Amino acid sequence: MSAIRIENLVKTYGAVRALDGLSLEVEQGSIFGFLGPNGAGKTTTIRILTGLAHPSGGHASVAGVEIGHNGALARRIGYLPEEPAFYGWMTAQEFLEYMGQLFGLSAAARRKRAGELLEKVGLGEVRKRRIRGFSRGMRQRLGIAQALVNQPEVLFLDEPASALDPAGRRDVLELIAGLRGQCTVFMSTHILADVERVCDTVGIIHKGRMLRVARQEELTAAYALPVFRVDVTGNGNQPLAAWAEKIGREGMVEQVQVDGNAIRIRVRDVENARGWLLHALAESGLAVERFEVVKPSLEEVFLNLVNEEVRQ
Repeated sequence: MSAIRIENLVKTYGAVRALDGLSLEVEQGSIFGFLGPNGAGKTTTIRILTGLAHPSGGHASVAGVEIGHNGALARRIGYLPEEPAFYGWMTAQEFLEYMGQLFGLSAAARRKRAGELLEKVGLGEVRKRRIRGFSRGMRQRLGIAQALVNQPEVLFLDEPASALDPAGRRDVLELIAGLRGQCTVFMSTHILADVERVCDTVGIIHKGRMLRVARQEELTAAYALPVFRVDVTGNGNQPLAAWAEKIGREGMVEQVQVDGNAIRIRVRDVENARGWLLHALAESGLAVERFEVVKPSLEEVFLNLVNEEVRQ
């Protein structure tokens, strides 16, 4: 069953076409990474799916509710915008209880729900502290908590970790990963490492159009060219740069990058290239310290897909 279904979604702002026939299905219970550069249409898509904006064309449904039925939709979703706003004079406990009141929870139910969520996001010990004194990371955790008050079927997160320091990003991503199976998470971001860390399925959007949707491992297998990494302890009988330039002219080599005493060689066929590279290294006279096939990254997939789109 699809938690989110989008068919030929179009959004225009005057002459600007922010979404250009976007179609997508997101599986129920998954953590979906909505990946694209700034300005690709990620936030516009989320605003439409949460009922905060109207499409210029196309159809979409979330948790079985057609967009446009905002009353029914609001009860089924949670939303954390890129820059969440809070009442700074409230405590974390007061704010979550206030959100519970908006969803019609009784006083006892919202007090219990607020306490459970603050513990879940790691803010239990500061529940009585004023929000104005919270760090950015603490605010993001509180934002996720408020988005979960109504126990949503689908949770929308717009750039949830983009402005955080490494420790804050780690904490927020671990929190998101912990939601797997509890609800469907639709996470918009331009940070490839965040998607690699927590998302099951990835959709790559560029200029308002969906380029590819697949599970992470399927994308890397299909679109990331294999890369060999070679580390040497010295230049031996032949300078590394000269050897890199020589093999870069071979037909099976896609790209060569030299960084100090390390070289990355992107090839078209890993099995055929492996033996050839080992033979070439043996003849080079270089003192090889490490030789390995590097696991393809989502960054390579993204760049390959975008470059392919530009060439078309």
